[in-house]
Amino acid sequence: MPTQHHFDVLIIGTGSAGMMSALQLADRLSIALIAKDKILESSSYYAQGGIAAVLDANDNFQSHISDTLSAGVGLGNKKAIRFMVEQGPSAIAALEQAGVIFTHKNGQYHLTTEGGHSNRRVAHVADKTGRSIQTNLFKKVKSKSNISLFEDFIAIDLLIKNQHCYGGYILNKSNNRVERFISHKTIIATGGGAKTYLYTSNPDTSTGDGIAMAYRAGCSIVNMEFTQFHPTCLYHPHAKSFLISETLRGEGGKLILPNGEAFMYKYDPREELAPRDIVARAIDSEMKTHGFDCVYLDITFKDKNWIKRHFPTIDKKCTSFGIDISVQPIPVVPAAHYTCGGIQTNINACSNIGNLYAIGEVAHTGVHGANRMASNSLLECMVFASACARHISQQNLSLEYPNFNDWDASRVSPSKEKVVVSHLWDEIRRIMWNFVGIVRSNKRLYSAQRRLSQIQIEVDEYYRLYLISADLIELRNLVETAQIIVQSAINRTESRGLHYNIDYLEQLKKPTNTIIQKS
Repeated sequence: MPTQHHFDVLIIGTGSAGMMSALQLADRLSIALIAKDKILESSSYYAQGGIAAVLDANDNFQSHISDTLSAGVGLGNKKAIRFMVEQGPSAIAALEQAGVIFTHKNGQYHLTTEGGHSNRRVAHVADKTGRSIQTNLFKKVKSKSNISLFEDFIAIDLLIKNQHCYGGYILNKSNNRVERFISHKTIIATGGGAKTYLYTSNPDTSTGDGIAMAYRAGCSIVNMEFTQFHPTCLYHPHAKSFLISETLRGEGGKLILPNGEAFMYKYDPREELAPRDIVARAIDSEMKTHGFDCVYLDITFKDKNWIKRHFPTIDKKCTSFGIDISVQPIPVVPAAHYTCGGIQTNINACSNIGNLYAIGEVAHTGVHGANRMASNSLLECMVFASACARHISQQNLSLEYPNFNDWDASRVSPSKEKVVVSHLWDEIRRIMWNFVGIVRSNKRLYSAQRRLSQIQIEVDEYYRLYLISADLIELRNLVETAQIIVQSAINRTESRGLHYNIDYLEQLKKPTNTIIQKS
């Protein structure tokens, strides 16, 4: 295989945003689609709940916009939110054209409600919406001759000259060789950075790669202090933080203590349907106050057949662990789930680096503000992937490329100390969980900053001395992303949305975005 490739567009990431943009560009441009693991292994695949869109006659765009702004606690970008919401029905139509069959009832979309929504507007495919979207998009991708798939390739760094991007250095994991991918346009669609935390609902791919690469390249990184903790992940030693969809609460599921007592009424009048930041903090508070390892989500008032019909994936997973959710409440804990901040982009997904775009969870479009409203994430992926593709399609692509050197590995040697990588990986995630979690303080944030700065020095030294590997690439990105999160949290001198600091409990009257950029 050649060590250098040329494509019109390089897309790093194969979640729903990456694949949708590839499909919309493939008729006239050559596309390289890069997956760091298997093609379908992404956060999109594991999204259970659905995609929010105004599809009911009793709903309207203004209601969806208002709900999204409210959930974002004063930091949502109104222009971007309106654009996303108004494109919602066409995003659903595009997915249906790709083969996604949404759940219907009596000839109409079966719409559910989730936290923060004032209407039923979440279209879904039972409780496996993400899986259906991903598998159908993948079928379409494989049918396009202009799309070249590169599975088990992990990006190292972007190729930058004169504030413009021309592709990236990418490691072929099968032979551990670094290859150059030269492109006119590059799209980062790598997902978020929730694996910076010890407990997360995300797959192992969510190590902040795109955020760290973009930061090193000079992109503005915005509002990374807003990590959303999903309130309800299955608490079981072998569950690996399996997500329990918010839709269970939308259908009446109650959060209870081990003695059966409900508690959400103490925290918010919306109770179980309060936004995720409030629900996660409530659970965290009850667990710490009483010393519980978990709380419980009770859906036992629904019969077994109804549960199997509406939540087959959750029912099957819980049953595999000996939990019959029709007669037993589900043990749940919060876990890091979604990165609301990311690479700053405009409405066309352009970053501040020429030729470089970002879409999906890795991007900061401004639609989430200080807290993402449930099921707006897949909507954001679809809408801004399409906007990105339209913008690229309208550009005149230059036939000229700058010259970039081959990857130089002549001064490094194979590592005999791989335990260092695994140890630092674990330490970073424990620091983030203990010091930069659901509830924060200045003392804990500064403690995290000091230790992460030292780990960064150790990682940089290791990176200079030893041959590159996928684990080392992820470790380098993990510590960089963690530091950006901590610095962003330190810079926000208030409590707002997903960022709750006991030293700054009040909200500022005029909130601003936190912006981190490499000097």
